[in-house]
Amino acid sequence: MTVLLKIKYDGTEFSGYQVQPYKRTVQGTLNDASLSVFGKRCNITGCSRTDSGVHARAFYATVKSCDGSVISIPVSNIPRAMNSVLPSDVSVVAAYEVEDSFHPRYDVVKKEYEYLIHNSAIRDPFLNNRAYQYYRPIDDIHLELMNRAADRFCGRHDFRAFMSEGSSVTDTVREIEYAVFERTGDIIRFKICGNGFLYNMVRIIVGTLLDVSADKITPDDIDMIIESKNRSLAGQTVPACGLYLSRVEYPYKKAD
Repeated sequence: MTVLLKIKYDGTEFSGYQVQPYKRTVQGTLNDASLSVFGKRCNITGCSRTDSGVHARAFYATVKSCDGSVISIPVSNIPRAMNSVLPSDVSVVAAYEVEDSFHPRYDVVKKEYEYLIHNSAIRDPFLNNRAYQYYRPIDDIHLELMNRAADRFCGRHDFRAFMSEGSSVTDTVREIEYAVFERTGDIIRFKICGNGFLYNMVRIIVGTLLDVSADKITPDDIDMIIESKNRSLAGQTVPACGLYLSRVEYPYKKAD
């Protein structure tokens, strides 16, 4: 029996999703909770390897008992049971029974990430570790330029220029469905959806688009940067605190 969990977490105090020795991780926390709830070690496999400080509104992970035995707790009771032992910065919000062949990462059709920018010179304590405070004012004209530039990322491209140096990934081609900025007051929300993302790709794209807002580059320069496959031509890697995994879609259902 394989159970698919829908999870939310605040990534501030986690060293990313994947288990690491002597570090607090989301996967390690789920491992401990599953042992407590199910009374046995389980294999926890996530849909993504989010970095330290990155948040998730819709993260998915499968749970399988390591010894192949059946998980005896009714699936509908698993969220409440898991949440009774999980810390306050991670929550299981739903559970589903899926086929044993299901893989939460390889079966993903598309993912949506959001990046929150707090565009203000005044600090908001309620956005601490939840958004990137960007002091330089972004007016409506420059927001429109950023959206024109963001649209250049849509389609199928080699995104090597937007991957952190040192990554071992060799296939750097990804397809982006949409990339758009929306403003509500002093919050600017960037949404990007695609069939996959490289290491730090979203954060580098946002850093590059902020260069458009600062008149360092133009929307027309985006094509050149993509074609160059040269990381040094793209912008900074913005902080992890503003990044959220917001939606995951599988072939049979939208898991949002």
